[in-house]
This record gives sequence, structure tokens and C-alpha cells, in this order.
Amino acid sequence: MKLARSAAAIAIAALALTACAPPTSNNAASSSDEQTGTVRVWLFSEVNQDPKSAVVKEAVTEFEAAHSGAKIDVQYIPVDSRAERFKAAFNDPSSAPDVAEFGNTDLASYVASGGLADVTEDITSWDEAKDLDQKILDTTEIDGKNYGVPWFVGVRALYYRTDLLQQLGLEVPKTLDEIETVARAVRAANPELLGISVGGAAQFSAMPYLWANGGEIATKEGDTFVAGLDSAESREGVAAYSRLLKDDICPAQTCAEFGGNASVQQFIAGKSAMTIGGDFNYKAVAASAIKDKFAVVPVPGKTAGSIAPAFAGGNNLGVFNSSERRTLAADFVKLLASKKYQQKMFDSMGNLPTFSDVQKSVAENNKQVEPFINTLAAGTKFVPVTESWSTIDAQGVFTGMYQKVVTGKADVNAATTEAATAMNTAFGSK
Repeated sequence: MKLARSAAAIAIAALALTACAPPTSNNAASSSDEQTGTVRVWLFSEVNQDPKSAVVKEAVTEFEAAHSGAKIDVQYIPVDSRAERFKAAFNDPSSAPDVAEFGNTDLASYVASGGLADVTEDITSWDEAKDLDQKILDTTEIDGKNYGVPWFVGVRALYYRTDLLQQLGLEVPKTLDEIETVARAVRAANPELLGISVGGAAQFSAMPYLWANGGEIATKEGDTFVAGLDSAESREGVAAYSRLLKDDICPAQTCAEFGGNASVQQFIAGKSAMTIGGDFNYKAVAASAIKDKFAVVPVPGKTAGSIAPAFAGGNNLGVFNSSERRTLAADFVKLLASKKYQQKMFDSMGNLPTFSDVQKSVAENNKQVEPFINTLAAGTKFVPVTESWSTIDAQGVFTGMYQKVVTGKADVNAATTEAATAMNTAFGSK
């Protein structure tokens, strides 16, 4: 969650900090484990709900047929109201589901509240779990315990206009430096276009630059995290991304406030030659006026042939700590998150699977997702898995750092030092 830090928004920002802080809970683990009855499930609603509902309904039918006396009651909730819904459920077990879908960046705050059950043993005893992408599974882990099963993953790659590069005799960028060079060349020849549409608020587009240069958002030291944004490597990555938001590529007065969606929309509208977008953006681009004029490759690293680490977004399925049907809930999670149903969710929704073998199969049969699968295979990274990240994100510490650099309010050294200090305060590490 990112908020403008204007004076008019202070009250709203304060409310946002409360909403994004770890939800409190008086939720103790249930001592009951009933083998019959209704398992309540919360899943997120979608703009196009029918394909998701059809797959879930099939899984429900299969589960109920295999579990005599058990019923699955699925409720679809808006993702935008999740903070309030989960907070209320953590504090009132009678209103809580047994199973829930949740974003992987929310996991740490939910665990801190005591609301999610440890499902480590369920995963360990699950035969299919051996094929889960380990990097993605790691995003569900806190202090050696897993609190969710990865249901799908989302990563970003480099979208580019094939016609524009061909007209100018430019090759597809093979390094991060070449992205900058190509973007500058396109805008020089076509001043009405952005060389690449990126944004000061597009944190998941900036992260590959940070990581590819050897930087880190933070590292775990003992029981806490310590910010890494003020290292030489991180500063090099911040500077490299910030150079894209210059007048000769993507002017700060236009691009500083762009988030990821706004950046992609510029590309869809034919106003930029490149952008960093997700697998989840592909259908929208393919349905646009430039549908026959674009291609996608992994965001390259510093050297030709390398791939920059991408942020591994996505959603998990988990079991509420208050569930009185713990075994049934875990069994339904394993069914809905299984290879069979992840494949069905990809076919219906385009959600990228979290199993390495299913990812490979999907890429072989669907060439449009190959750049994203290759990005996953090259290795992904994640934000610090701690409840403090909710506060850091709500305060706009990470994105604010870039916005200060690109608008000239601070140089890279000053902005990264300030951001690292703010993060360490939130972490309680310094």
C-alpha cells in the first residue's frame, strides 16, 4: 500500500498505517479437530469470477465425494477489504473461516497476530510438496515453520515493442545497461514516446535492479532484520533504476508517481516502447491495439545471458488457527493447491503454478508464459518476511526513496541512508 505524503493526506495515511499494521488477535488454536461438518473457505473475488468459481466448484465436488459428512462452504471476499475481514476473523473465531486465500506479503503480519496455523507437517507429509519451487515455498516460512501453501505466483518481465525496435535497428536489450541505452535511443527518435514506462512508485519494477547489482532490501541478523539499502551494491542498483526516470527516457514529472499498473497502462496505450510488467498483465496487452507489435523477455541482469532476480508475488492458501476442523481444512488446501488444480487454474485464469514440474509443462505448451517461467527458474527474491514490512510499506519508505532521487530532493546516498534508517527503526534493529 502506497500513499501520497501530502499534508492533505496525513489523516488518511494515519488510518492506513493502522490498517496495514499487524492485526491483533485473541485467537488461540482450537483444541477440536472434527472430521465432519462444514469447512468454511474464504477466497478472493475476481473481476472475471466465473473461471475461478468453476475450478473451485470442481475441487469442492471432488473433496466432498471423498470425505463423507464434510461440506465445503466457499465465500468470495473483495481483496480490498481483506485487512478488515481478517482482523475481525482473528479476533472472533465464530466469524472466521477454516481456510483462506491471502497474499504472500500479508503472511508475516497474519502470523504475528497468531491467526494462521503452522502447516509445516502437512507440507512435509504431502508427496507433491517435493516439487514445489523452493524459493516460493520459502516465502511462507517464518522461524523454520510454514504458514501457507503457495497457490500461484506472479513475476515480472520486460515487455517491448517489436516494431519500434525494428524500425530503429535496435536489438532487444540483453543487459540492464542496454535497457537504458535502447530506451534513450527510442525516445530520441520518437520524443512523443517514453523510452520505457517505469515509475517511482513501481517498487516491484525497481527491485530487480537492486538485486541484480548485488544489493538487498534487508538481511536477517539473529532474530531481526537489518536494512541493506545503504550498501554500495544497493546504491548502484538504486542509481541504475533511477536513471530510467530522466527526461531522455521517462521524465520524472510524468513518471515519478507511476506505480506498476500505471506503467503498464502506458505501454498498452502505445505510449512507451518498453515496460516491466507481470504475467498477469499479458492478456490485457495481447487484447490491446499493440497486440501484434510486442514481445516479452526476462528482465536481463548485468551481464548478457543473465536474468535479474524478480520479486515473487502471489497468493497462498492457509488454515486458520481457530479452525475446529484442522485436518479437513488442511486436506482441502492440499487438494485446491495440488498440481491438478494449479494446472486447471492456469488454464482458466492464467495463474502461474508453484510446482517446478508444472511450470515446465506450462511453458512448453504455452510459449507466451515462457519468459516468466524462465524468470522463475533463474531464481526469485522476496521482501523481508516480517510483520514490520507492513509498516514499512504503508509508510512508503521504499518507493519514497526512489521518488526523492528522481525528483532531485535527495541524492542516492542521502535517500538510501534515510530509507535504511527508517527501515531499521521499524525492524527495531538499530
